[in-house]
Amino acid sequence: MKRLLTAIVAALVLFGCGESYEETKRITRAQRLKLMREDSAALKVAVMPTLDCLPVYVAKDRQMFDTVVDIRLKPFMAQMDVDTALLNRRVEVGVTDLVRAERMKAQGAPLKYLSATNAYWLLLANRTTRITDLKHLDDRMLAMTRYSATDLLGDVAVDSAKLKHERVFRIQINDVYVRLKMLENNEMDALLLTEPQATQAIALKSKVLLDTRKMDVRLGALVVRTDSMGGKDRQRQVAAFCKGYNAACDSINKYGLAAYSDLIVKHCKVTEAQAALLPKDLKFYHIAAPRDKDVAYAAAWLKKKK
Repeated sequence: MKRLLTAIVAALVLFGCGESYEETKRITRAQRLKLMREDSAALKVAVMPTLDCLPVYVAKDRQMFDTVVDIRLKPFMAQMDVDTALLNRRVEVGVTDLVRAERMKAQGAPLKYLSATNAYWLLLANRTTRITDLKHLDDRMLAMTRYSATDLLGDVAVDSAKLKHERVFRIQINDVYVRLKMLENNEMDALLLTEPQATQAIALKSKVLLDTRKMDVRLGALVVRTDSMGGKDRQRQVAAFCKGYNAACDSINKYGLAAYSDLIVKHCKVTEAQAALLPKDLKFYHIAAPRDKDVAYAAAWLKKKK
């Protein structure tokens, strides 16, 4: 009798455990589906660890976006990954550059410019090389990303120095951290960077060979997928994004980068000392479409490249 009771109790325990496991699986599956639905309904913004994304980071971290609206940031380390997220409809908004945006549009992506950004690029030479002028790029390696602002600027540098294009070896390094690490390890002769990685490179005593701020060209951009903007909820989200973005720009311009150094350290992976070295006069601008001449410049370069 004892053995029978023991067997019955054991069976009940096992049966109970089985139900608990199935119930756990069911709940977990339901939670996953709920999270997927919430993420699908949210406005997802692809961002990079670069300073042109600071207004987005400030608006999100300081709760300048309308709290009723669900806006989620999706961080990427390489611009190519931002493009992929946009093309595959994993995000609705992305921080990019005009060259990449024009190329995606030419390939049929339903993108619209939401705004220009204040991004600028520097072409920097490794301190261990003897590169002090663009002409010294002959027979050197230059890190960049193909079909991007850095690719265009590489051509500008080569043409300015009247070098043969095949004599400057373009090395595609998409991840901005990898690109900077190669400079630190003396594995690259020269590279193109935006902020704050450009300031990090200057702190390593890299020589500035080209600065787009002196070229009257603005290549930074915010794009939005037009095919996901049809509903009123999406339009409300985009409006809230723009309002929060503008408020963040006003706050940064008023209080300076120093007031948000904690966010720069957090999102751009720099030290506090490096954040303190960033340009003090950097200004951020409200949502406004890119200049026609900048879009035309990027489109003309792409046409020539083909």
